[in-house]
Amino acid sequence: MTSSRRLRHPVFLGPSVAALLLVAAGCSSSGEAVSVTVPSPPPEAAAYCRALHEELPETVAGHDRGDTGPKSELTAEWGDGAIVLRCGVPRPAKMDDPMAKGTEANGVNWLLEQPKDAGPRFTTTYRKAYVEVSLSAEYAHDASPLAAFGPAVEKTVPGL
Repeated sequence: MTSSRRLRHPVFLGPSVAALLLVAAGCSSSGEAVSVTVPSPPPEAAAYCRALHEELPETVAGHDRGDTGPKSELTAEWGDGAIVLRCGVPRPAKMDDPMAKGTEANGVNWLLEQPKDAGPRFTTTYRKAYVEVSLSAEYAHDASPLAAFGPAVEKTVPGL
């Protein structure tokens, strides 16, 4: 016959330990800057990108805006890298492909590229500066975050 032993006295965590556990559990941000390669556009495109940086939303698809490393007016991120924006990127070669896929979101046209082992990447078309938005794999079939960028792109980066 086997006997099992049960704890008869509940474990009491002092208020400071319990509070620390609650705070730690509630933290979803790593607090570290997301590493992003900063583009090096020509001066005219860089000026549009700086203007865009000032107009970008604080929240996209429920994610708060965070910091990129290195800090730059040409980059931004939301949700610890779930959504990453780079402005002033080179024109993607895929734009020469007549079979390339694209989408329109909130008045802005975007080229779709699907890198291997990554989420979708979108780049604006018909603009004086190319704006790239990379989404994590959780957005593999969801381009809805692009709508948040439409008003800022329309306002700051003129069409061709």
